[in-house]
Amino acid sequence: MAMGATATGNRLDQHPFVRRLVQQINLRPADVKGLDDIIEGELLIRRRRDLIADGYEYRKLCFVRDGYAVRYKLLRNGKRQILNVVLPGDVIGVPGAFYERAVYSVSAITDLRMHVCPLESYVKLCYERPQFGLALAWITVQEATTYAEHIIDVGRRTPIERLSHFLLELHARLLAVGYGEKKSFKLPFSQEVIADVLGLSVPHLNRMMQQLRSEKLIADKQRVVEFIDAEAMQTLAHYQPQALVPIP
Repeated sequence: MAMGATATGNRLDQHPFVRRLVQQINLRPADVKGLDDIIEGELLIRRRRDLIADGYEYRKLCFVRDGYAVRYKLLRNGKRQILNVVLPGDVIGVPGAFYERAVYSVSAITDLRMHVCPLESYVKLCYERPQFGLALAWITVQEATTYAEHIIDVGRRTPIERLSHFLLELHARLLAVGYGEKKSFKLPFSQEVIADVLGLSVPHLNRMMQQLRSEKLIADKQRVVEFIDAEAMQTLAHYQPQALVPIP
């Protein structure tokens, strides 16, 4: 991993994290500059490297510009449960930076580029510009809803429903930060990762993908997933699109 200075000017122009924020709250250029001022630099984590290790202290917030990661828990028997996938625009360090020691690990699936600030600096910014504290609360609410759906996935949804729900959820999250098209998106995760997210074996996942294809619900080629009948997919998955209300 390496941290280095970025080019002069606002490092957060067109940043997917800022794109998320402006959907919920009005930000002036001075507000964005206030966030930019606390950024220590740009961090590059190479694929297959851990950024956060379960049980170790971590006091940073990382705003993902490019790349993908997973938040996971490794059990004593060696089994891994992926709790959530990390996309551009997401914040790494929530919840790990808020505990004395991180409670989950975060590992890069691809090369991961992020802008990093100390948690203490972000808290100070929230005192000066309270909208950033509210924005983080709104993002945390969205994350909590996603985790709840993943609990329902492994607890009550059938394998085909789990996969359908995950694909719809992933599309919505990518679309929100400009990384997807209206009816399609590029699948950034391998079958092994998706199987770990959904609690399925890779062969079982393959059968479920084939079933979605055969029922003319999706088409996929070169890892681009296209929804042929999105409404039928939503019905199958018990998927309800949710939009956060803007911050009052």
